[in-house]
Amino acid sequence: MNDAASGGADISRIVLESSCDALGLALLVCGRDDTILYASASMLQFFPVQPHLLKPGTRLRDFLGAVYDTGLRPGTLPESSRRRANRDDWIAEHMGLHWRERYESVERAGRTRWVCLRKRRLSSGIGILSVSDVSDQKKREEQLHTDLERVELTEQILDAQPNPICVKDRNLNYIAANKAFCAIHDVAPEAILGRSAWDVVDAELAERFEQSDRHVLATGRPHSEAEHIVRADGSDLWVVTRKYRVGVPGRHFVVTCMNDVTDIAAWYGAEEGGSNAGLQIHDYSIFTPAQNFYDPFRALNVQQLVDAGSMIETLPARGLRVLLATADREMEDRIVARLRGSGLEACAVQNREELEAFAAAAGDCGVKLDILALDTALPDRDAILAGWKNCPALEVSSDVDAATLLGEIFKACTYRQQTRSQFPPADWEVSFEGDAAARTSASEVEVLVAEDNQINQFVFAQILDGLGVSYRIAANGREAVELWHELQPSLVLMDISMPVMNGFDAAVAIRDAESRTGHRTPIIAVTAQALDIDLKQCEASGMDDHIMKPISPDMIEALLRKHMRAATVRLTA
Repeated sequence: MNDAASGGADISRIVLESSCDALGLALLVCGRDDTILYASASMLQFFPVQPHLLKPGTRLRDFLGAVYDTGLRPGTLPESSRRRANRDDWIAEHMGLHWRERYESVERAGRTRWVCLRKRRLSSGIGILSVSDVSDQKKREEQLHTDLERVELTEQILDAQPNPICVKDRNLNYIAANKAFCAIHDVAPEAILGRSAWDVVDAELAERFEQSDRHVLATGRPHSEAEHIVRADGSDLWVVTRKYRVGVPGRHFVVTCMNDVTDIAAWYGAEEGGSNAGLQIHDYSIFTPAQNFYDPFRALNVQQLVDAGSMIETLPARGLRVLLATADREMEDRIVARLRGSGLEACAVQNREELEAFAAAAGDCGVKLDILALDTALPDRDAILAGWKNCPALEVSSDVDAATLLGEIFKACTYRQQTRSQFPPADWEVSFEGDAAARTSASEVEVLVAEDNQINQFVFAQILDGLGVSYRIAANGREAVELWHELQPSLVLMDISMPVMNGFDAAVAIRDAESRTGHRTPIIAVTAQALDIDLKQCEASGMDDHIMKPISPDMIEALLRKHMRAATVRLTA
């Protein structure tokens, strides 16, 4: 019996030792009288006490005292600390912890080591202590915390910079963008991070940006270029863009910093009456045209457009000539930049003499003004209004909102036919070569728009009316297919997400019908987000191109020039 019992005990001990080694922990078992019943040999790796203190029958208090004396005890402060734990208090505290039903903590054991203590007291009174080394895990957590603090500090530093800054990874996706960079686009960082330039700017610019980015990545040579950008609010931004490569081989990044030189380019700081005050750029050709982020239809209040009624039906939005008369330089900079960002031709004069001289010079050159925006605070305002006959005049205050002024200009355009007004025809129009009768036919439709959102329908209608293009709008994919069969348009603008039938299925249905005729209509996908999966599906369903919302007149004009050429369309200036 004794031999059998002894053999079973040895087997249990071997199993426990093997389990501790496999799990990478140490095990200590105590009885109800606080004496050690079992201690694994790996306990000495954590607490270098005398081996006889781990033998069965040793008092737990004696073991804890020996642990305290080693100095490598859980909860020990670094040696440089002036604080020292009292021996009796420490032993008493840990004796109390051993009698808890359940206790778990991560504590420092020396300067560089951390251990995880798990204690359980069974209903039989037996206490079990397991000890595992978590130093590597603790180091990783501390490193992660340090990295997060460093990232947060870096973001704060970037956001504090007045110049727009962005960082791209080796796949040329944005991984960082400061507030100044996001302000150009008028979007939150979440709308930029993780995307590429193809999702943010026009395709032509995205290709140019990518070429310079890849050259910097490949060669490590900095890239520098002067650029002219139109912000989302319509204001001009003149920058000297510099690109650098940072990082280590295999983990290179491209940092783009746009040094703002708008104050120089816009000739700010000139004193009234001064002939050559401040700084000025004389050769603007050094600035490469960059992205125009301004969308007048997104910036305008939709209710203002609704209140204006059918103003867009006769609005020559592009090329409309507006003259601002104001002595307020801040108002001039703000309003002129916004009007130019909307596609209008705008400039300013500062007094009555300049106004009369400008009108005379414009008449000699055969240039006709469309709108005079007159500052109510301008001297001789009444005299100007009484004698001005060149074009309609709008009175505006110095604090006028640019969007409101745009709405007033659009409203004034609605009266051009009734008053046989001075408004000239649009600077360009879409015309068809060949059959003139077909061009004037009321049934012919040049563009079919498939869009279910009423606001987007309204914006499409305004832009196409302003460009002089005939169109029809379908509210879903099935209606779009039916109208395509009926009207045979020259171009289809297809929203991706629509009820009844989505844009993908509608494009497939049109392509199936065309396979029997040999004719192909350009189909342009209109997406909210240009995700890779959407673009692949667009191509698979037979679409020829894509644009992203919000749309703008520039986008539609570019599509007409690019895709309606196959339908013998020409744009006449």
